[in-house]
Amino acid sequence: MTWGTYGAYVLFVLLVLVVPGPDTAVVLKNSLAGGNRGGVLTALGIGSGNLIQGLAAALGLSAVIVRSEPVFLALKWAGAAYLGYLGVRALIAAWRGDYSALTLARAKPSGSRRWREGFLCNLTNPKGLLFYLAMLPQFLTPGSTIAETMLLVVTVVVLATLWQLVIVAGVHRIRGWLQRRRVRRTLDGVTGTALVGFGAVLAFEG
Repeated sequence: MTWGTYGAYVLFVLLVLVVPGPDTAVVLKNSLAGGNRGGVLTALGIGSGNLIQGLAAALGLSAVIVRSEPVFLALKWAGAAYLGYLGVRALIAAWRGDYSALTLARAKPSGSRRWREGFLCNLTNPKGLLFYLAMLPQFLTPGSTIAETMLLVVTVVVLATLWQLVIVAGVHRIRGWLQRRRVRRTLDGVTGTALVGFGAVLAFEG
């Protein structure tokens, strides 16, 4: 793999990352509910899930999962159900509109829960497996080493995590405006609807 090929790969990954998806919605939701720390931990959880999916692809395990219809469908439905669960929780928060405990929640956020939500959101999304399986062969040659494959995987993880941290920082900068009750209800409603929608698409497409 040449540096020119790697540069094209980085550009391709950046273009894919700016398209909002379930990971973005979960980062936004937890940045609002858990503050800067909640958003960062969610991004790290997503990065952990992303790394596992990349390692599975690099080692050929994801190809086995995708070819085994029962395993793939189980993963697909688990991911859809989890996204739906997160979306419904956000919609309930928007409907109630009770953010009186927000200050206390921000002071003592559940770090493990934020990390776990990000981790499971990414890990249970089989599109991650398909993404790696479809993308990696385009930038590798038959003589490529496992080190080159891992470089491509780690590049995705690092760039994706950095992009999500940029989102967290953006939310943090306009935190005062975002904490207004009407704005919070609107954002919870939008992110909740997006998560439920992503779950539905994941469940019923194909």
